[in-house]
This record gives sequence, C-alpha cells and structure tokens, in this order.
Amino acid sequence: MEPAQTGQTDERELVESFVRHRHEAAFRTLYQRHTPRLYLLVRRLLGGKGTEVDDVVQETWVRAAEHLADFQWRSSLSTWLAGIAINCSREALRRRLRRRESSSDELPEPAALAPQTSPGNPFDLERVIAQLPDGFREILVLHDVEGFTHAEISRRLGIEVGTSKSQLHRARKKVREILSGTGSRTP
Repeated sequence: MEPAQTGQTDERELVESFVRHRHEAAFRTLYQRHTPRLYLLVRRLLGGKGTEVDDVVQETWVRAAEHLADFQWRSSLSTWLAGIAINCSREALRRRLRRRESSSDELPEPAALAPQTSPGNPFDLERVIAQLPDGFREILVLHDVEGFTHAEISRRLGIEVGTSKSQLHRARKKVREILSGTGSRTP
C-alpha cells in the first residue's frame, strides 16, 4: 500500500503548490496525469462528439482550478475530477438537447445513420456506446467502464439506486441488441 500513499502524497503536494503559489508546473503535471482518463470519460458520456469533448474537458479543468483550494481529500483527486467532468458532460448534453429541440431541421447524427461495426473491430463497443440514448450511455459508462457503484451513481446524478440499476439493465440489453443486429441503432 506504500506506492498508493506516495502517489496520494505527491498529488497533495502538487495541489498545494498550485493552490498556494500558482505554480504552473504543478498544474501541468496534474493536467498531464489526469486528462487522458477525463478525456475518455467525457468522450464516452457524450458519445464521441469531437470538439464538444475538448470543450467539456477544458471546462472541467477550469472548474477544478477554481475549486482546488476547497478540495477536502475525502476521495481521490481522480474521483473528484471525474465528478466535475460528469457534471460538465451533463450540462453539455442538456445544451445539445435544447439545440435539437430548437432546430427541427437538424440532420441525424452520423452515429445514427450507420453503425459501421464489424466482427473483431476493437472500436465496435465504442461505436455502440455512442449510439445509446444519453441516459443509458451515462449509466453504462459510469458503472461498467468507470467502475462507479450504483450508490455512487445515485449520489452523483441525483437519481435513485433502483433507477441506476434499471437503466444499466436496459443499457446492457440495448448494447446486446445493437451488437446482434436485432435492435434499432438510434435512441
């Protein structure tokens, strides 16, 4: 357990260095350490939407930098950052929904046009996840990919544990349908 404690201590020192002295190198190290995971999380939550993913990751870091001094270390820094990323992603999904509602002329998203999956392709699951409805995708990514428990998802998203469980069940069913070719590929 020693290496984990060393990593935690190192992160605390980096956070403290940034908070107290605004050391750019400390922030850059934190950024380089955590951005790859945040990027994957946000990409999956948003269904792989290019510049939107970049914007949400950037917003995550802006908010994190503003509130690092308030971080209490009750969880790992990685978990705290993931929580911010989840909130920023949910805001982006709400904005996307409002845009869709205000523009009835919008063309279907490329993921909805054709699945482009083939047996053995390592990106099949990523494409399938991108095709899931937002609520299904969010729960599936948080539980099955990121490893959050239903209780954590419940707290994070403000939903009941039972809702998280049923959404996960439906999401997994939808993934199986899409992969087997029996389900519709659009939400």
